[in-house]
Amino acid sequence: MTDSRASRLAIAFSCIGHGLMHLLAALYLTVVLALERDWAMPYDELIRLWTLGSLLIGLGAPLAGWLGDRWGECRMLVVFFLLTGAGAVWAGLADAATGLTLGLAVLGLGAAIYHPVGMALVVRHARNRGKAMGVLGVCGGIGVAAAAVVAGTLSDLIHWRAAFLIPGGACLAVGAVLWTLMHLGQVRDRRSDVAQMAPAGRTAMVRAFIVLTVTMACGGLIYHAVQVAMPKLFEGRMASLVGDGTLGIGGLVTLVYAIAAFAQVVGGNLADRMSLKPLYLAGLLLQTALLGLAASAGGVVLLLVVTLAVFVGNGLLPGENLLLARYSPDRHRGLAYGAKFVLTFGAGPVAVQLVALAYGWQADFTMLLWLLAGVSVVALAAALVLPSARPSPAAVVAAAE
Repeated sequence: MTDSRASRLAIAFSCIGHGLMHLLAALYLTVVLALERDWAMPYDELIRLWTLGSLLIGLGAPLAGWLGDRWGECRMLVVFFLLTGAGAVWAGLADAATGLTLGLAVLGLGAAIYHPVGMALVVRHARNRGKAMGVLGVCGGIGVAAAAVVAGTLSDLIHWRAAFLIPGGACLAVGAVLWTLMHLGQVRDRRSDVAQMAPAGRTAMVRAFIVLTVTMACGGLIYHAVQVAMPKLFEGRMASLVGDGTLGIGGLVTLVYAIAAFAQVVGGNLADRMSLKPLYLAGLLLQTALLGLAASAGGVVLLLVVTLAVFVGNGLLPGENLLLARYSPDRHRGLAYGAKFVLTFGAGPVAVQLVALAYGWQADFTMLLWLLAGVSVVALAAALVLPSARPSPAAVVAAAE
């Protein structure tokens, strides 16, 4: 098999993994609505059961990236599929809060592997990195979008357990296929990047690292808080549109993330052609305004504003990931992406607690959305001191062809 075909297969499995990771990690956020009825427990108690799992998604990322740098991204991708799928099956078989918490924790630990490994794999194997990151982002966005409708449909038509067991089984099957193809030599790791980048200076690397630490932590908190709160937000402010079941709410959440998924294609193509800093700043400014508008919106207007806010947030990610690749050594790229996802997914449990507290205070998310707008302002202020990062000469030539 040629290197180019092996690289295409590796990128394809990374894209599948991105979709499955986000689907499995987001299932519980809609399943919890069915559990409120089935287990007769309040929402704020049930949503806290995801705290440990969401914490492990962040905490496990640096070790996963370090292992990917040394053991190989493709091998670690197999571990991701098997461990995440096993956690989902465990959660689906749980019959008490403790068992469900442990299953979600295993799911979170497996999901921690994906981003530092899958993104480093794509950067290493792809020729047009911005475009590849955009496609990868669409796959992740589809996973997020599908999670709500998959969880809602399976919970309503079969049982909430099926919402974990069926996707978890699919994840295990994909892991087995990837392991088989690796054993046959059809998929393999690369020792060097397909597309090389000129190294950045030490001062620029340190400055970018400090700034991105702040912006990525802020972005992670916004992403997770909006994702956790969205089903309950829609249930409270759009009851006339969705009815009583979880399927209608899941459908609206799916619509938001299905539209927003394609933002990363736009963001990836812009990142290949434009200076990253102004692109990043413009996105953060627009995100801030939209979160403020969402605080007081309702009905169809709320749906539109939230969709735009998630679209803009997703569109920022390819440029952010290219900034991180630009300012990190290639031999430690998995570790660098692992550090990123300590910040972004480490914000997950903070977001879960913040959502639970906000709902407990007010049974509404107005205060939460204004707080998130303030967090976006902090990210915008930090991004102002980013080094300028223009497309490489190779990317400029590719864009002109």
